[in-house]
Order: sequence, then C-alpha cells, then structure tokens
Amino acid sequence: MRYKVAILGATGMVGQKFIQLLDNHPWFDVSAVIASERRVGKIYGEEVDWIVSRDVPKSVRDLEMLPMDPKKVDADIVFSALPSDVAREVEAKFAAEGFVVASNASAFRMEPDVPLVIPEVNPDHLGLIEVQKRNRGWDGFIVTNPNCTTIVLVITLKPLMELGLKEVNVATMQALSGAGYPGVPSLAITDNILPFIKGEEDKVESEPLKLLGRFEGSEIRFASLRVSASCHRVPVIDGHTEAVFARFDRDVSVDDVIEAFKSLKPIEGLPTSPEEVIVVREEQDRPQPRLDRDAGNGMSVVVGRVRKDGENGVKYIAMGHNTVRGAAGASILNAELMAKEKLI
Repeated sequence: MRYKVAILGATGMVGQKFIQLLDNHPWFDVSAVIASERRVGKIYGEEVDWIVSRDVPKSVRDLEMLPMDPKKVDADIVFSALPSDVAREVEAKFAAEGFVVASNASAFRMEPDVPLVIPEVNPDHLGLIEVQKRNRGWDGFIVTNPNCTTIVLVITLKPLMELGLKEVNVATMQALSGAGYPGVPSLAITDNILPFIKGEEDKVESEPLKLLGRFEGSEIRFASLRVSASCHRVPVIDGHTEAVFARFDRDVSVDDVIEAFKSLKPIEGLPTSPEEVIVVREEQDRPQPRLDRDAGNGMSVVVGRVRKDGENGVKYIAMGHNTVRGAAGASILNAELMAKEKLI
C-alpha cells in the first residue's frame, strides 16, 4: 500500500529535507506541500529557496502550496517541520480532524499522552496513541520524534541501560544546520564557537528520561537517570558531535560497552532503517562529522574513542547527522513504524 503524505512547513530547511528524503520513497508519496499564508497558491518549485541538494525533486516542483487548513488537505500522513509555537496550534487542528501527524517540532514532545519515539529505543510507547485520542477526543493523533541532539545521545544510552547506567554528562558540538536557514550569522560563527543554544540543554536533559522510561499502559514512568548537558554551536555544516561521560552502578569494561552498542538492532522491514544503528569506529580520531555523518545514509549514529573514565565510568564520542537521523529521517522512520504496525 502507498500512502499520501503532506509536509507542514515545506519551505524551511527541515521541510526541504523531508521532501528530499521522501523522493522515490517506496511507501510514501508527497501529495501536498503546506506553507505560511503569504506563500499559499504559489508553485513550490518557483517559490522555495532550495538549499539541501542540487535541485528541487520533480515530484513536488509543480505542486501548489496549500494553507494550514486540514479541510484543504488530502493525505494519510502529515509530516510537521513547523516552528514549535506554530506547531502547537496547527498540529492539534490536523490531529483533531483525523490526520496522523508525525512531528519534528518540540511543541508536544513532553505531553504525557503524546508518544516521543525512536523506533529502535521505545516502539512500545506508541501505545499512548489510544490514550491521547481518548483524552483529547481527536480522530487522529500526534507522534513526535526528539530533539536532534537528544536522538544521537539516547540511541547510545539505550543499550547502556542494561549495564546499570545511572548518570550521564554530555558536552555537544552542534552543527550550523541545526539552527535552520539562514541560521547563525557568519560573523558570529566564523573562527568561533558559541557556548549557548537557547532551550537546547533543557531538552537534552529532559527528553531522554521520557524516551528511556517504561510504558505502563496509560502513562510513561520516566527513567531514573540523571542527565547533565552543556550545548555549543560550532562551524560545521551537518553532524552533531557529542562527548559523553557515563557512570554506572557497577564496574563496566570498554568491551562491555562496545558489545552493548553493537547489540542495538534496527527494526526489520522499515525502508529508512540503517543496517547498523550504532557504528563503532576503532580509530583514535573518529568519528568526525565530515567523514561519518552519512553513515547508514545519515541514519546511523557513529561512536568512537570508547575508554574508561575512573571507577564505574566510561566516556566516548557519539556523532549523528542532525537533519537526517536527528530530524526529517526520524519522523519518516516513526511513520514507517506506524505503517508497519497498522496504526495508519
């Protein structure tokens, strides 16, 4: 079965990445592009400032941009690349009208009845969908993916939970594309590092607790884990790099941690899944964004420099493509999982 999909916020960087990744998708066809009021009625290929690849895909080039009105849209799935303040109102309207909304926005991530999902980490949290529909009286529903930095981190933390993980400190080096387009002014970031990203540390410290929590039938019991983050913008185009310091309730070896990383498996049958969820590099100078961000077509997280960090501690470097695995690709993978589970 093929599904018709619409893109909310289709002209922005993440909206463009959705379109790029969905071009020639085996399950999903982009049938509608939805944009701000000033762009409604204009032709997508003529209006968009396309920056994510060489050319606008032919499949969407001649589509007329539609308003953010669910009554004007014909689609099975709506992918949202909206800013959070706009998403809170618009996504709710689409869900109320019966649409499946796969959202990259932060507006609903921490709502108690909204699934926050990474398929390889917590697919069972989709059980919140029925709770959400019942609570809100919606015919449709919203499923969210995490913040781009959180996704890279939590994919590496999931297999470590079985080793007795109890505390995580992380320092991030985040790519410019994470700020959208036009994003950070060139004079601010050239020859520089920005040691503050508004709202980022709060997301990185709170979202993992929900993602790694336990679904108990009608709610998520958050993980008893302490996460402390310091987030920084660096002059890299794509690929978030994270220095992670993990502490456990017992002594663990480097080999234990590497074996745990390799044990995390993709969900079979999803077109966007990588062959390896976590790629472990043994070189002393890897991962690097320029060399490793496209691993698994941008859907793998690459880990390296795994080493002991005192008693009961291990430290490592994790890196992932922030606009693929960390944004559009994450929502697409969530939608594929929902399609596989007959939730769409």
